[in-house]
Amino acid sequence: MKKLTAILLVAVLSFSFTACSKNSGSDFSSNPESNNSQQITAKDAVELLTAVWKGYPEDNKFAAMGGDLSEENATTDAPGKFDLSDPTALDSTLGFPSALVDKIDDAASLIHMMNANTFTCGTYHVKSSDDINNLAKAIKDNILQKQWMCGFPDKLIIVSVGDYIVSFYGNNEVLGTFQAQLTSTYPSSKVILEEPIA
Repeated sequence: MKKLTAILLVAVLSFSFTACSKNSGSDFSSNPESNNSQQITAKDAVELLTAVWKGYPEDNKFAAMGGDLSEENATTDAPGKFDLSDPTALDSTLGFPSALVDKIDDAASLIHMMNANTFTCGTYHVKSSDDINNLAKAIKDNILQKQWMCGFPDKLIIVSVGDYIVSFYGNNEVLGTFQAQLTSTYPSSKVILEEPIA
Protein backbone atom coordinates (compact mmCIF):
# COMPACT_ATOMS: atom_id res chain seq x y z
CA MET A 1 0.00 0.00 0.00
CA LYS A 2 2.88 2.38 0.81
CA LYS A 3 4.43 1.75 -2.60
CA LEU A 4 1.12 2.40 -4.35
CA THR A 5 0.75 5.67 -2.42
CA ALA A 6 4.30 6.69 -3.32
CA ILE A 7 3.72 5.87 -6.99
CA LEU A 8 0.52 7.93 -7.08
CA LEU A 9 2.22 10.88 -5.36
CA VAL A 10 5.16 10.80 -7.79
CA ALA A 11 2.66 10.75 -10.66
CA VAL A 12 0.83 13.79 -9.27
CA LEU A 13 4.09 15.65 -8.66
CA SER A 14 5.35 14.97 -12.16
CA PHE A 15 2.40 16.97 -13.48
CA SER A 16 2.81 19.81 -10.95
CA PHE A 17 5.06 21.89 -13.18
CA THR A 18 2.32 23.95 -14.79
CA ALA A 19 1.22 27.62 -14.64
CA CYS A 20 3.42 30.57 -13.59
CA SER A 21 6.76 30.63 -15.37
CA LYS A 22 9.92 32.16 -13.94
CA ASN A 23 13.07 33.28 -15.74
CA SER A 24 16.47 34.05 -14.27
CA GLY A 25 19.12 36.26 -15.78
CA SER A 26 21.97 34.80 -13.77
CA ASP A 27 24.89 33.24 -15.60
CA PHE A 28 26.54 29.97 -14.71
CA SER A 29 30.18 30.42 -13.80
CA SER A 30 32.36 27.39 -14.34
CA ASN A 31 34.33 26.19 -11.36
CA PRO A 32 37.21 23.97 -12.49
CA GLU A 33 37.67 22.65 -8.97
CA SER A 34 34.20 21.09 -9.10
CA ASN A 35 35.52 18.52 -11.60
CA ASN A 36 36.99 16.10 -9.13
CA SER A 37 37.57 12.41 -9.29
CA GLN A 38 37.84 11.82 -5.56
CA GLN A 39 36.71 8.38 -4.53
CA ILE A 40 33.60 8.17 -2.40
CA THR A 41 32.30 5.24 -0.46
CA ALA A 42 28.89 5.07 -2.16
CA LYS A 43 28.53 2.30 -4.74
CA ASP A 44 25.60 4.05 -6.47
CA ALA A 45 23.34 7.11 -6.36
CA VAL A 46 20.84 5.51 -3.97
CA GLU A 47 23.55 4.63 -1.49
CA LEU A 48 24.97 8.17 -1.68
CA LEU A 49 21.59 9.73 -0.88
CA THR A 50 20.76 7.09 1.72
CA ALA A 51 23.95 7.86 3.66
CA VAL A 52 22.92 11.53 3.78
CA TRP A 53 19.31 10.75 4.76
CA LYS A 54 20.32 8.28 7.49
CA GLY A 55 22.49 10.95 9.10
CA TYR A 56 19.57 13.36 9.50
CA PRO A 57 18.48 14.15 13.06
CA GLU A 58 14.94 12.78 13.46
CA ASP A 59 13.59 16.28 14.15
CA ASN A 60 14.72 17.44 10.70
CA LYS A 61 13.36 14.54 8.68
CA PHE A 62 10.22 15.10 6.60
CA ALA A 63 7.69 12.87 4.89
CA ALA A 64 9.67 11.76 1.85
CA MET A 65 9.51 9.48 -1.14
CA GLY A 66 12.11 8.35 -3.62
CA GLY A 67 12.55 6.57 -6.90
CA ASP A 68 10.38 6.66 -10.00
CA LEU A 69 6.84 5.51 -10.83
CA SER A 70 7.68 1.81 -11.00
CA GLU A 71 6.61 -0.46 -8.19
CA GLU A 72 10.15 -1.82 -8.09
CA ASN A 73 11.81 1.56 -7.44
CA ALA A 74 9.21 3.65 -5.58
CA THR A 75 10.02 4.11 -1.90
CA THR A 76 8.58 5.96 1.06
CA ASP A 77 10.68 7.68 3.73
CA ALA A 78 13.88 6.90 1.85
CA PRO A 79 15.73 7.69 -1.39
CA GLY A 80 15.01 5.43 -4.34
CA LYS A 81 16.49 4.48 -7.70
CA PHE A 82 15.28 6.43 -10.73
CA ASP A 83 15.20 4.36 -13.92
CA LEU A 84 16.96 6.09 -16.81
CA SER A 85 14.88 4.32 -19.45
CA ASP A 86 12.22 7.07 -19.19
CA PRO A 87 14.09 10.36 -19.81
CA THR A 88 10.81 12.30 -19.95
CA ALA A 89 9.97 11.31 -16.36
CA LEU A 90 13.52 12.17 -15.28
CA ASP A 91 13.01 15.65 -16.75
CA SER A 92 9.48 16.29 -15.48
CA THR A 93 10.09 14.92 -11.97
CA LEU A 94 13.69 15.94 -11.22
CA GLY A 95 14.56 18.54 -13.84
CA PHE A 96 17.32 16.54 -15.53
CA PRO A 97 17.37 17.39 -19.28
CA SER A 98 16.05 14.35 -21.13
CA ALA A 99 18.34 14.96 -24.12
CA LEU A 100 21.43 14.46 -21.94
CA VAL A 101 20.47 11.17 -20.27
CA ASP A 102 23.27 9.42 -22.19
CA LYS A 103 25.80 11.36 -20.07
CA ILE A 104 24.77 9.53 -16.87
CA ASP A 105 24.48 5.86 -15.96
CA ASP A 106 22.69 5.98 -12.60
CA ALA A 107 20.17 8.20 -10.81
CA ALA A 108 18.29 8.42 -7.54
CA SER A 109 15.79 10.81 -6.01
CA LEU A 110 14.47 12.07 -2.69
CA ILE A 111 11.37 14.29 -2.76
CA HIS A 112 9.21 15.92 -0.11
CA MET A 113 6.02 13.85 -0.13
CA MET A 114 3.61 16.75 0.41
CA ASN A 115 5.09 19.33 -1.96
CA ALA A 116 7.94 18.84 -4.44
CA ASN A 117 8.61 22.60 -4.30
CA THR A 118 9.58 22.21 -0.63
CA PHE A 119 12.36 19.75 -1.52
CA THR A 120 13.33 17.81 -4.62
CA CYS A 121 16.71 16.15 -5.01
CA GLY A 122 18.13 14.24 -7.95
CA THR A 123 21.51 12.51 -7.76
CA TYR A 124 23.28 11.39 -10.93
CA HIS A 125 26.42 9.40 -11.62
CA VAL A 126 28.21 11.10 -14.52
CA LYS A 127 30.00 8.78 -16.94
CA SER A 128 32.83 11.27 -17.54
CA SER A 129 33.91 13.79 -14.91
CA ASP A 130 34.74 16.16 -17.78
CA ASP A 131 30.98 16.59 -18.28
CA ILE A 132 30.14 17.64 -14.71
CA ASN A 133 30.20 21.43 -15.18
CA ASN A 134 28.33 21.34 -18.49
CA LEU A 135 25.69 19.02 -17.05
CA ALA A 136 25.30 21.24 -13.98
CA LYS A 137 24.67 24.25 -16.26
CA ALA A 138 22.15 22.27 -18.32
CA ILE A 139 20.32 21.10 -15.19
CA LYS A 140 20.24 24.69 -13.88
CA ASP A 141 18.87 26.05 -17.16
CA ASN A 142 16.27 23.28 -17.35
CA ILE A 143 15.02 23.74 -13.79
CA LEU A 144 14.92 27.54 -13.93
CA GLN A 145 12.75 27.50 -17.05
CA LYS A 146 10.17 25.19 -15.43
CA GLN A 147 6.64 26.39 -14.92
CA TRP A 148 5.65 26.05 -11.28
CA MET A 149 2.41 25.40 -9.45
CA CYS A 150 1.79 26.00 -5.71
CA GLY A 151 4.47 28.68 -5.47
CA PHE A 152 8.14 28.80 -6.34
CA PRO A 153 10.98 26.96 -4.62
CA ASP A 154 13.39 29.42 -2.97
CA LYS A 155 16.66 28.21 -4.41
CA LEU A 156 18.50 25.63 -6.51
CA ILE A 157 21.82 24.17 -5.37
CA ILE A 158 24.03 21.85 -7.41
CA VAL A 159 26.93 20.03 -5.77
CA SER A 160 29.51 17.58 -7.08
CA VAL A 161 30.58 14.59 -5.00
CA GLY A 162 33.31 12.76 -6.89
CA ASP A 163 31.70 11.74 -10.20
CA TYR A 164 28.19 12.43 -8.91
CA ILE A 165 26.03 15.51 -9.34
CA VAL A 166 23.56 16.22 -6.54
CA SER A 167 20.92 18.74 -7.62
CA PHE A 168 18.37 19.96 -5.07
CA TYR A 169 15.85 22.77 -4.91
CA GLY A 170 13.17 23.92 -2.49
CA ASN A 171 12.69 25.78 0.78
CA ASN A 172 15.81 27.56 2.08
CA GLU A 173 15.64 25.99 5.53
CA VAL A 174 15.17 22.45 4.19
CA LEU A 175 17.96 23.00 1.65
CA GLY A 176 20.31 24.26 4.36
CA THR A 177 19.77 21.14 6.47
CA PHE A 178 20.29 18.85 3.49
CA GLN A 179 23.41 20.70 2.33
CA ALA A 180 24.94 20.59 5.82
CA GLN A 181 24.27 16.86 6.07
CA LEU A 182 25.62 16.23 2.56
CA THR A 183 28.83 18.10 3.39
CA SER A 184 29.17 16.30 6.70
CA THR A 185 28.70 12.91 5.03
CA TYR A 186 30.92 13.70 2.04
CA PRO A 187 33.51 16.37 2.98
CA SER A 188 34.91 16.29 -0.58
CA SER A 189 31.64 17.70 -1.96
CA LYS A 190 31.93 21.00 -3.83
CA VAL A 191 29.18 23.52 -4.53
CA ILE A 192 29.01 24.18 -8.26
CA LEU A 193 26.23 26.75 -8.05
CA GLU A 194 23.53 28.25 -5.86
CA GLU A 195 20.76 30.03 -7.74
CA PRO A 196 17.68 31.77 -6.35
CA ILE A 197 14.43 30.68 -7.99
CA ALA A 198 11.70 32.72 -6.28
